[in-house]
Amino acid sequence: MPKTLKELARIVGGEIQGDGDILISAAAPIAIAKTGDITFIANPKYVKYLETTTASAVVLPPEIPCDRIPVIRHQNSYYAFAQILDVLYAEVRPYHDGISSNAEIDISAIIGNGTTIGPLCFVGPGSKIGEHTQLAPQAFIGRDVTIGKNCHIYPRVTILDGSTIGDRVTIHSGTVIGSDGFGYAKHEHGLKKIKQVGWVKIDDDVEIGANVTIDRGALGPTKIGQGTKIDNLVQIAHNVEIGKNCIIVAQVGISGSTKLGNGVILAGQVGLVGHIELGDGVMVGAQSGVNHSIPPGKSYFGYPARELIQSKRIEASLLRLPDLLKRVKALETKEKP
Repeated sequence: MPKTLKELARIVGGEIQGDGDILISAAAPIAIAKTGDITFIANPKYVKYLETTTASAVVLPPEIPCDRIPVIRHQNSYYAFAQILDVLYAEVRPYHDGISSNAEIDISAIIGNGTTIGPLCFVGPGSKIGEHTQLAPQAFIGRDVTIGKNCHIYPRVTILDGSTIGDRVTIHSGTVIGSDGFGYAKHEHGLKKIKQVGWVKIDDDVEIGANVTIDRGALGPTKIGQGTKIDNLVQIAHNVEIGKNCIIVAQVGISGSTKLGNGVILAGQVGLVGHIELGDGVMVGAQSGVNHSIPPGKSYFGYPARELIQSKRIEASLLRLPDLLKRVKALETKEKP
């Protein structure tokens, strides 16, 4: 349903600049927004589009000037825009109403009020599904799994035996939670599989992308902390512990028994060896390889990962290496008898 700009500003706690009575019916990127759309800028490189955009309004931080179109000013424009999206776009309806007759649910499973379970879902013995949780078609829930309230489980998600999922958790298609960790003991005849008898524990308000794999603990749990967000194609090995409000970007691999503190950010394709600890607030740049523990608040980059300033100095030195080699060669030629 369309909203006036002043209604949106009131909802997000922003300040109106210009006509607050214009109607906003949709949101769009600033480069392609049209009349009736609201857009935003959080990154300065998009400021150039303020001169050409046909959007009806824009959400801006205080430091970016604009007098062409109406503005909502907000200290955190990205967060404000996220709130506006919640207002303009209704919640997506479940794929199925109620419990499908084509779902297979063990007689011992407990299903909460208002839960929807789509066709071809399986819910195993002893499992509990909380109130108003949505299981999309073909979700597989194993034995003794607990899923909290208001969760959204997308198609073809697999949650295996003993896993515990908190409230308001979203898990996207193709993700597997609770598969065996990768553990083998060498002996004279080859490799002996170490039985993985732990579980996975996911706290409230976590979102997990598509095709993520989170292994059960070998002994004890693999843990994902409250509010953490995990992108697509991430591998989390057995007995890893991830703190609260972490951001794990696509194609990250975290080896067994590694621990992440709260607010850790791992950019795309970061790899972590096992049995290390990253303190609260650590940030690791894309494609870095981390082979040792990192204290809280540090930013690391490179392979092997080093403190950011040191990595930048090394990169700058490597760029000068060809010229240095030429100078050395010239000196050597000059010194020959």
